[in-house]
Amino acid sequence: MIKAVLFDLDGTLADTARDLGAALNRLLAEEGMPLQPYEAIRPIASHGARGLVRLGFGQGIDAERLEALRLRFLDHYEASFADQTCLFDGINALIAELGHRGMVWGIITNKPMRFTDRLVPSLPFASVPAVTVSGDTVGVAKPDPRPMLHAAERIGIAPEHCIYVGDAERDIVAGRSAGMRTVLAGWGYISDEDRPEQWGADVDIDHPLQLLDHI
Repeated sequence: MIKAVLFDLDGTLADTARDLGAALNRLLAEEGMPLQPYEAIRPIASHGARGLVRLGFGQGIDAERLEALRLRFLDHYEASFADQTCLFDGINALIAELGHRGMVWGIITNKPMRFTDRLVPSLPFASVPAVTVSGDTVGVAKPDPRPMLHAAERIGIAPEHCIYVGDAERDIVAGRSAGMRTVLAGWGYISDEDRPEQWGADVDIDHPLQLLDHI
């Protein structure tokens, strides 16, 4: 019996790609590099700061420069992390219905606490999440299952009674490893190079309200 639904944040609950892309393009401009169009940024937005830096500066960038640029990217993102971010269509209707059914909902994201702790309260969710676990809450991030297990412990619901919804391979791997049922958010940041059919999600959905058919 499912008692809780836990969600990834970027690309699942919230459309953060425009703010992430603006931060990347400010960094690229500083470095005299070509700016990236939104169409290139959106599919990479769930890959975190490193993935976005590699998009702008090349996959072959060395580790030291990657880390330096990542830190600068995060500083740019901090200046405007909620300017254009919004909830995906159907998210609040889903959260409201979960509440009507007496179900708990929460967030497990790889986004650092410095952003999550301010972004989540600023978003117009229909209700407050019962738990929010960031990428640095327990010292490791997805695909490690420990953030998932921590969230389940915090809400007092066993992992096997939880669904985890996400749009990236690491979401599905982490959820499965923790013993949760996994759902792929098909509206999220999935690139043409991704192979979501190989990720092993229990269910694929294309709109948030479709989740209600699987609870």
